[in-house]
Amino acid sequence: MPTNPGAVGGDDDGDDKEKEEEAERERQEAIREAEERRKEKHRKMEEEREKMRQEIRDKYNIKKKEEIQEIQQEEPNPLMRKKKTPEELEREANAEEEDEFTSKTELKNTIETQVSELKSTIESKCVLQ
Repeated sequence: MPTNPGAVGGDDDGDDKEKEEEAERERQEAIREAEERRKEKHRKMEEEREKMRQEIRDKYNIKKKEEIQEIQQEEPNPLMRKKKTPEELEREANAEEEDEFTSKTELKNTIETQVSELKSTIESKCVLQ
């Protein structure tokens, strides 16, 4: 009997490795196929569920959540807006003051015009004897 285990039967080690590699490939292939079958099964189940959901939405006139989310996304979120720099804030404040002043003067002019029109209308209708 030889003391070197690889001297006699060295071919067995090579065959064993090949068999192990082949078995591992087959195992990986089986796992992949099982995963594909599972995904397909779940995809079909989800399609059936979505079909049932759509029938319920149609029956009760309910909008789909995705449609509702699209509507909400169109509206800007005030919390997510870009922060303004101090210069921008100052410009806005100045613009508001100018707008306020302009609107007050316009209002004053409008009132004065209306008062003068009323006064002239009253004077024309009332004749003092």
